[in-house]
Parts: sequence; structure tokens; C-alpha cells
Amino acid sequence: MTANKRLLRSWMFVPGDRQRMTDKALGLSVDALMMDIEDGVAPAEKDNARRQIAATMDAIAPRLATDPNVRIPALYARVNGVGSEWLRQDLESIVRPGLDGLVVPKVDHPEQVATVEDMLNRLEPARKVPAGSIKLLVAIESPIAVLNAYRVATASARVMGLTFGAEDYCRKMGMPLRREGEAIDLIYARSAIANAAAAANVQSVDGVWTDLKDPEGLRRFALQARRLGMSGMSVIHPSQIDHVNAAFTPTMEDIQYARDVLQAFDEAHARGEGVIAFRGQMLDFPVVDRARQTVSLAKTLGVIS
Repeated sequence: MTANKRLLRSWMFVPGDRQRMTDKALGLSVDALMMDIEDGVAPAEKDNARRQIAATMDAIAPRLATDPNVRIPALYARVNGVGSEWLRQDLESIVRPGLDGLVVPKVDHPEQVATVEDMLNRLEPARKVPAGSIKLLVAIESPIAVLNAYRVATASARVMGLTFGAEDYCRKMGMPLRREGEAIDLIYARSAIANAAAAANVQSVDGVWTDLKDPEGLRRFALQARRLGMSGMSVIHPSQIDHVNAAFTPTMEDIQYARDVLQAFDEAHARGEGVIAFRGQMLDFPVVDRARQTVSLAKTLGVIS
């Protein structure tokens, strides 16, 4: 699995104008950072955020060039939306070696993805960035975006994933201000995004759990996201990272069960049997393939060798 294809389970928002927070986040166990220039940064501080993100890239790029195995999170920047007066300034400032991708907010239609792609196609050669290397995590944040999610996910080869912007979605749906339980009211939208992402063969990143005082709620929410087919989740605080990583990582129990499935199927195949019963479950190709995926994912994440 290449760097662009590796599973990114936890995505942490960091205000782009808070350099100390960015520096600290670089040493955390989070899989990806979203250095923010959009809603998390006041208009008066956006220039400062651009400068600091650019400086972070310039400091990190030489380390990556000399040691490709250095362990840092994937580095994404959440830019301002297509049509915003600030987007061009964002890209001209931050597109440079070391940047893995952009988080593109409030995307309703595939044409907005094409606009960002055209801008990157012009900027990458000028900044000595390999063509097509800057990927896009596209934020689905409205009812029309949910309906268009598959078209958005397949609008460009740069799109590596979809992420759910729950707060804007709730606002446009007129939903209650306070959420309860595991956000059951959002299951349709979250499932639709996960389904569209899977159909497009890209990652799906759930929205944040906002209650920092409820780690058990976070744990349940992350596990539910995994059961819905999400591949990762956004976080807003370092205390949330381990819970999210754990939810999207196969447990040793999962791994052993998958290995047992593969062994039983291989033994049956050697006997000339196509479908067998295993601990009360029929083992056919889809089940066996999911077992292989579980073992492969565990190896990719370093859980097993």
C-alpha cells in the first residue's frame, strides 16, 4: 500500500495559525493532520495561518527527502471553499513539497472538485511538486452533496476520500442543536457517504465527536462509524486519537478469527469442497475475502507482521 493509499484512521483538526499546536500534533499518534485555514481561523488570521502552514512544509520537506521512513502524520490543509475569495491565496501559499493533500470544504457538485484540480495542475509544476501528488479529502456538508457523493468521489483521481461535515449538514436540514446518543439521526447521511466512498474505492471519514467529557460516547460513536463502513474519523483533541485508532484497527480477536477462517477454508478447498460450515457460519468467497482483508489491514497497520 502506497503512502497515498494507506489507511488514515484518525484526522485531527489543528488551527493553522497556532504553530505550537501544530508542532505538538506532529509528534502525536494521529494518522493525519488537517491544518485549518477555513472555519477554524478568523479572517484577520488567515494570512498568518497560510504563512505558518507553509513554514511547516518547508521545515518538514527536507526531513522527508533524506529519510522517507520518518514517522509523521499525513499533512493536509483545510482550505477555504471553491468560490471563496481566499481559495487562490490559500493554494498559492501552501502548495509546496511536504504537503500530502487538501481538505476541500462544502463541496456540493463534481465541478467544484474539477476547479481545485485545475488550480493544482497549474501550481504543482511551478512549485516542484510531483504532478498529481496532492490528494483531496472532500467534505460532504449538505443534503445535495449527500445525493451527489459518488459523482464527487469520482470527479478526479486526486480524490482519496470523502468526509462528513455534520454541523453544516444539520444546519441545512434544520435538525435540533443538541445531538443525543450515537447520532442515530445522522445514520442515513453517514451511511450514504460511506457507501459512495466504497463504490468509488476511496476512504470515508466520519465527523467529529464534540463532547470531550464523554470518552465512552466517543468510543461507541467510532465503533458505530466502523460498523457503518467508515474507514476513519475526525478528532478535535489529542485525547480522542487512541479511541478512534482502536475503533478502526482489527483487534487480536478479529485477527485470530480471520486466520481461523482462512485455515478452515484452505483445508476445505484442499479436500475439494467449495462451501463449508464454520462455527455455525457458511464460508464462501465474500466471507473468506473479508477475512483476508482483515489480516492484510492488520499487517499494513503494523498490528501483526
